Amino acid sequence: MTKVCLECGEPLMGRADKKFCNDQCRSAHYQKAQSDSAPLIRSINNQLRKNRMILAKLNPDGKTKVKKSTLEKEGFQFKYFTSTYTTRDNRTYFFVYDQGYLPLDNDFYALVHNMNP
Repeated sequence: MTKVCLECGEPLMGRADKKFCNDQCRSAHYQKAQSDSAPLIRSINNQLRKNRMILAKLNPDGKTKVKKSTLEKEGFQFKYFTSTYTTRDNRTYFFVYDQGYLPLDNDFYALVHNMNP
C-alpha cells in the first residue's frame, strides 16, 4: 500500500513518515485546517490586539486617566480582556496582556502598564 499526500493525493516517495509531497501542499493543508476551525478565535484575538494597542497608545507613560468616551471612540470593547487583578481594597483592574485599566467614578478609567505580566 502506497502512502499519498494528505493535500493533493499524489503518491509519496522518500521517508516512511512523510505526509506531504512538498512545502506548498503542507502549507495549504494547515492553512485550510486553521481557517475552517477558528474564525471566532481569530476575531476575538484581533479585538484583543486592538484593545491592547488602544490602551498602549493612550498610555505612553505607563499611568494615566482617560474618559470612557475616549476609549470607545478608538474602538475599545470592554468585554474583551485577558485577565483581572483585584487589590486588597477590592478594586478590580482589567488587563489586556500587559496593559490594564481600572474603572473610576464619573466615567473615567485609570490606565496602567504592568511591567511584570
